[in-house]
Amino acid sequence: MNSAPATGMNAESPLPAGGVESWIGRLLQTADTFYPTGGYAHSFGLEGLVAEGVVKDLPSLRRLLRESTLPSLRQAELPLTAHAWRALGPPPDWARVGELGVLSSALKTAREARQASADIGRQRVELLRRLHASPLVEEFLRRLQAGDWPPSAAVAAALEGRVFGVPLSAVLSGVCYTTLSGQLAAAMKLLRLGQNAAQGVLTELLAEAPAAIAAAEAVALEDIGWFNPWLDIAAARHETADARMFIS
Repeated sequence: MNSAPATGMNAESPLPAGGVESWIGRLLQTADTFYPTGGYAHSFGLEGLVAEGVVKDLPSLRRLLRESTLPSLRQAELPLTAHAWRALGPPPDWARVGELGVLSSALKTAREARQASADIGRQRVELLRRLHASPLVEEFLRRLQAGDWPPSAAVAAALEGRVFGVPLSAVLSGVCYTTLSGQLAAAMKLLRLGQNAAQGVLTELLAEAPAAIAAAEAVALEDIGWFNPWLDIAAARHETADARMFIS
């Protein structure tokens, strides 16, 4: 499987010509809570599950992350990112990029989750354009604004990876970390959960992440998808909740 990034490559090396140091800082920047993507404002259904009493403590939170969040990453978000990273070139296959944007939106049955991914995806691309001039970003944004496809957080992460020259496995690691840490950051606001406990759960899940990433790289386009009605119902109810801490 070809995991060479689009720019700055040595023919004999799977890493950019400048080495890891040429892209690792930028990848860390996009995964930092200081990076303004709006992700901090979303719980992605977790607040709804807490309101229903399904997630109420550390064991139930751990179960949700292990039995729902990780499988969803493995079967949906990470494969979407991987296919988008490949489709973005070189040369870019814009028809496939558009297909993946539509698929990414269609896989999120709850309106709140779909809108959250779109908002974060759009913000990431617009911020990428502001911080890093690139013909690839300009063309992507032109097509996005023309309505060729809906914005997607997964596709935006792939675009960042291509612009920064990040290998595919590292791009997927960044998506995995951002998703898991974001859920735990939301959980700390919703549950009696301290930072040490949250970091303990994150450490456990990151130990399982390499297997999920490796599996995600091999998921065929027609096999992408993950459905959890339990989470979707909670997300749909959250939309009409009397009081809410998070947008989703």
